Amino acid sequence: MSQNLLTVAYIAASALFILSLGGLSNQETARRGNLFGISGMLIAFVATALSPNVSAYGTLVAVILPGAIIGAIVASRVAMTSMPELVAILHSFVGMAAVLVGIANYLQAEQSLTGVEVTIHQLEIFIGVFIGAITFTGSVVAFGKLRAIISSKPLTLPARHLLNLAMLGGSVWLGYQFMGLEAPSGLQPLLIMTAIASVLGIHLVAAIGGADMPVVISMLNSYSGWAAAAAGFMLSNDLLIITGALVGSSGAILSYIMCNAMNRSFISVILGGFGEGAGASAAPSSTQPAGEATSTTVEEAVELLQDAKSVIIVPGYGMAVAQAQHPVSDITKSLRQKGVEVRFGIHPVAGRLPGHMNVLLAEANVPYDIVLEMDEINEDFPKTDLVLVIGANDTVNPSAMEDPGSPIAGMPVLEVWKATNVIVMKRSLSSGYAGVDNPLFYKENTKMLFGDAKKNVTAILGQLVESDRKGGGKAHTTEKVLVSSSAR
Repeated sequence: MSQNLLTVAYIAASALFILSLGGLSNQETARRGNLFGISGMLIAFVATALSPNVSAYGTLVAVILPGAIIGAIVASRVAMTSMPELVAILHSFVGMAAVLVGIANYLQAEQSLTGVEVTIHQLEIFIGVFIGAITFTGSVVAFGKLRAIISSKPLTLPARHLLNLAMLGGSVWLGYQFMGLEAPSGLQPLLIMTAIASVLGIHLVAAIGGADMPVVISMLNSYSGWAAAAAGFMLSNDLLIITGALVGSSGAILSYIMCNAMNRSFISVILGGFGEGAGASAAPSSTQPAGEATSTTVEEAVELLQDAKSVIIVPGYGMAVAQAQHPVSDITKSLRQKGVEVRFGIHPVAGRLPGHMNVLLAEANVPYDIVLEMDEINEDFPKTDLVLVIGANDTVNPSAMEDPGSPIAGMPVLEVWKATNVIVMKRSLSSGYAGVDNPLFYKENTKMLFGDAKKNVTAILGQLVESDRKGGGKAHTTEKVLVSSSAR
């Protein structure tokens, strides 16, 4: 393939990547956006493989074929609930690739560079390896927290910010030494910096609580993009630079949006310094939930649904774990056929990955126009007859608004307690991922439907269908059972 044809292919791939991001910004065009992205990557891969710079096709096939097989197997088997972990570990691969490319590029010096070009190239290598090392180890820690291999509690070492600054300062000093040496004499400071940056990546993410992992994943996505862009500069690959910049900037923008949704400081996220925020379950709260939680039954839930004229369903990670999205979709269809207004309220960080709930609902063929974001639906809760909370906890916690001493104080939440009635589907009264008790469970208008979410929604669906078959008869109300707030 000639250089001109390669350039044309790279321009086409870049345009498809931009169209992919545009498509992914909307649920209705997300499928098309994915197809654009796949097409762009296929063009980029084939064009690069056929470029004049590639000749060792045996090595290329030996490396790519196993990777493609492993990737296909993992992607086909991974559950939606495990998608955040998969994304985190894939980010670590990008970081490791940037480190390896940088070191290899340094050892195989570009002979055509002279004067200031050499200085710029060395700077590209050093920055690329630095970002890549942080991305690699930080993503591994994020994977461990999401997988519950590592505790979700933030690691708050004494003077941890000074420790971060010391590691950053040490890296800058090593960079000064590296820039003053000719290859391969600068390999030692480069490797020492790689080790320090790896420790820095571990510490930055370890200092962030598990409840804030969605923001961390988004930020690591941005880091991986900048690492890829740095690798593109090292390899003089325009497409890699463009792709890395797109990923890096879009990840940073998404992180900024999510920080606003969680009332967190964007700068603190970048510096890994908000471990005392939502993720700090040990932080003392000024008030503790009091009262008793009222347990309900499937039959009573069905009756409330049949009596309601407006229903809002709020899904959370529990729905994803139970894989209850399909019966929830069927319940929605059944209620809408009866003339009930049914909508979904989605918190920006519901689940453990941005857009997690939207993907699940789209998979279950829930109409896009009734799936609304938190800002779009929050003001409608006071006018709603019934809210059905399925597996959500921290994103519907009134403490965020009512308790200044709560670890999640200030975080915008779905104000479900303002509805006439609330049914919360949960296995127990245990706290959410942030480790914070939820006063919603003990409010007078809230009823707890304990048990597996899929079994409960399937049972509700069955009774709704049976009621329709018998001509709309209501289910019988059973006696309410009070559950002590100490039941965990």
